[in-house]
Amino acid sequence: MKSKIALISILTNNVPEMVRFYRDVLGLKIKVEVGDYVEFESEGVRFSICHRNELVKATGHPEFKESRRGQSFELAFPLATPEEVDLAYSEIIAKGASSIKEPSNMPWGQRTAFFADPDGNIHELFSDLNKA
Repeated sequence: MKSKIALISILTNNVPEMVRFYRDVLGLKIKVEVGDYVEFESEGVRFSICHRNELVKATGHPEFKESRRGQSFELAFPLATPEEVDLAYSEIIAKGASSIKEPSNMPWGQRTAFFADPDGNIHELFSDLNKA
């Protein structure tokens, strides 16, 4: 097996709200929309939103219907400069993202900010501080 990730899918029970968030708040463009599966344009790795029932149908495992609790993954969005982190954070919060942590300089040499999507998944904006 070649160790390469080709697709990241967020499983949800609320596809329309999650699609609205990733399209309208984060600005991703829809590439494929088939029922309860929506794939966005994304450089490097495919990214989609999929209703949990679709995975149940595909695998035959009913346990995928159950919503999960707690943070199980994070998407990190790179930006060119620390100033872009501040600007992007302000823009997505104004559009409806939930604020988790305002932009700050981290000990590992990056400026980061954290926000959540409608299902409560926490994601990060970041830029290396040495790019300033």
